[in-house]
Amino acid sequence: MDSVLRQLAEVLESRKSGDPAASYVSGLYDRGIDAILKKVGEEATETVIAAKDGEKDKIIYETADLWFHTMVMLAYCGLGPDDVLKELERRFGLSGLEEKASRGE
Repeated sequence: MDSVLRQLAEVLESRKSGDPAASYVSGLYDRGIDAILKKVGEEATETVIAAKDGEKDKIIYETADLWFHTMVMLAYCGLGPDDVLKELERRFGLSGLEEKASRGE
């Protein structure tokens, strides 16, 4: 499953040098982090609304959009899905309370 994330990460990386007029992702990169973060926020809101409505197809669709735009943000920042997966792996087996305590919150 995570191979799809890696493949998408490769495509997103290749779009960094693409023509902003010819590629949606290249256009986001060209407009910068604020445009990317705006899309992440919009997609997060749409995901929340879909979950609130309880329609599974909409939840899946909007979550896919959120993940996609989050991956664009990661790529813009020089990160990728493996960085996030490593952090999730680090947390695996920790209770949420233990993990939060380890951050000093």
